[in-house]
Amino acid sequence: MKRLLLSVLICLPLCACAPGLATLPTHPDQLQYAPLVFKVPEVDKQTLASGIHLYLKEDQELPLVSITALLEGGSIGDPVDKTGLADLYASLLRTGGAGDRSPAELDARLEYLAIDFGVSADPYAVTLNMSLRSDDLAEGLAILADVLQRPRFAPDRLELAKQQMLESIRRAKDSPSSVAHQALSAALYPEHPLGRFPTNESVAALTRDDLRAFHRRFAAADKLWLAVTGDFKTAQLQQTLTQLFGSWAATGQAGQAIPPLGKTPQPRLLFETKAIPQTTILFGETGVTKDNPDLPALKVMNYILGGGGFNSRLMREVRSNRGLAYSVYSYYQTGRRLPGQFIAGAETKNESVAEVVELMRRLMQQIGEEPVSETELALAKESLINSFVFAFDNTHDVVTQSLQLDFYNYPPGYLENYRDRIAAVTAADVQRVAKQYLHPDRQVLVLVGDPSDPAALAQALGLQLKAIAETP
Repeated sequence: MKRLLLSVLICLPLCACAPGLATLPTHPDQLQYAPLVFKVPEVDKQTLASGIHLYLKEDQELPLVSITALLEGGSIGDPVDKTGLADLYASLLRTGGAGDRSPAELDARLEYLAIDFGVSADPYAVTLNMSLRSDDLAEGLAILADVLQRPRFAPDRLELAKQQMLESIRRAKDSPSSVAHQALSAALYPEHPLGRFPTNESVAALTRDDLRAFHRRFAAADKLWLAVTGDFKTAQLQQTLTQLFGSWAATGQAGQAIPPLGKTPQPRLLFETKAIPQTTILFGETGVTKDNPDLPALKVMNYILGGGGFNSRLMREVRSNRGLAYSVYSYYQTGRRLPGQFIAGAETKNESVAEVVELMRRLMQQIGEEPVSETELALAKESLINSFVFAFDNTHDVVTQSLQLDFYNYPPGYLENYRDRIAAVTAADVQRVAKQYLHPDRQVLVLVGDPSDPAALAQALGLQLKAIAETP
């Protein structure tokens, strides 16, 4: 004890005389830091002799490799009577066997090697994701080559996948959120693939020949975009890819045709009655594409309106101040080839539907009528700029994002100039884009639940009332 006390007494004069201690800040707000410098990571981009678009970044930190492959074909090309074709193709590409392996043998080998492998489809592409140990890279690439060049589409797995799709359709009807979002998409994209969803009839019509035809059309060297990151050597990877894909023929054909949007969406109130205690509310209208020069201002505007969580007006007014909803939000689905959707949504108890709808509509009108405050503007821009760096915390995400920017023909310098474009947004810009792109009186409103007197609400809002089941 005496020794400890003596040590303390000796240290006190040293601490008191330590240089700079007298100038230490007294509050965290007084702390100063060197300016943060962030540069978008560079990616090695190549095009192989076969036509494969290759995106690489070596990273030997862990003995792992991640692979993402994109094929230039998606659900936007599904025939009307065979909606769901691209989704079924993606499912069978993963589960239907490949090369010399049956579905069970392929599953067993992937499990033995602890390879995580999945396939999915969206409107514009089929995406394959694979994660594996670097020691197994050669075999993993061989499996990927078999899947892409020699899929089996085993009949028993085809029937199983179709049954799973039918079950998903049935379950979607029991989900108020799924019913609402599908109804909104159908209303915003009438008679267009973006507004269609698989049905029992369209799934039943799908055949193995349809999968083969889809594969012949879109699975080719010049339609493949490949991102590889992790513990590998570029020269060796190139040699392996040449051996596996060197004889894979290119189609030489143009990319997938994108059908233009047709009819202008009509403002209306769509509803479906479900005997549940709360109602799902969705407002929606057609939004913008990635090429729109107003996109930075729209991002800032939407953050203030409903995309900023508890910092947003919708959350503050509807939930925090009035306690009318647990979740309320808005967002833009930025269209990569065609305009995406603007959606504002909430869930509230049935007796509060009219109040929440009117409040959300008023807040959307207000942001276009009155300038936002400098405090709101600064917080929105700071949050969007600071969150931007989180898109680069994973090496594979960096490379995949670079691939997608080229795949979807994003403007040059999109990432490099993103923060500067956000920082340049003014309060006048926010008000201008709100006026130009937000049209609360012309939006489609969807209600799924058991609200009281939807007819009276539709009349008060000046909207035509239609049941979702009656909507073409």
